[in-house]
Amino acid sequence: MSDQSGKVIRPPNTLSQKVTVGGPGAVDAAALERAESVIANLAGDYIDWAKEDIKRLESIFNDLKSGSGDADKAITDIFQISHDIKGQGGSFDFPLMTIIGGQLCAYIEKRKEAVDAGVLEVIGLHINALQLVISQNLTGDGGAVGDQLLTGLEKVIEKRS
Repeated sequence: MSDQSGKVIRPPNTLSQKVTVGGPGAVDAAALERAESVIANLAGDYIDWAKEDIKRLESIFNDLKSGSGDADKAITDIFQISHDIKGQGGSFDFPLMTIIGGQLCAYIEKRKEAVDAGVLEVIGLHINALQLVISQNLTGDGGAVGDQLLTGLEKVIEKRS
């Protein structure tokens, strides 16, 4: 990690910017409009999905901290849920969820040490950050709070890596 602040990159948020309209192999404009409508209707459900994912993360994390169960399976489950969060956030204007979920996935993939206090700290802070994003409804880049959140997480990862 460098001392430079991270930069939030916003991917296109509409399907029409992601596909070709007209011509061979292109998406029908009416089908594209229907798909965007479906996504817009699902946006209201995203918060509930994210809260449920965070509850699952918390449950697995609490078991991991207590030493009950299989630590390797718990880490794999945390990775999978974080990966799902990473994949959904940006689609519903929560790119911080995507970034934080992605950071946690990358940390888990790169970690070489056994599950110790440092690993638990990093995972716990990422779960707390995900909770904050949802509870504060931090859409887009999250402004100053989003910047502070990402900077803090990067520092913890750097410290524990």
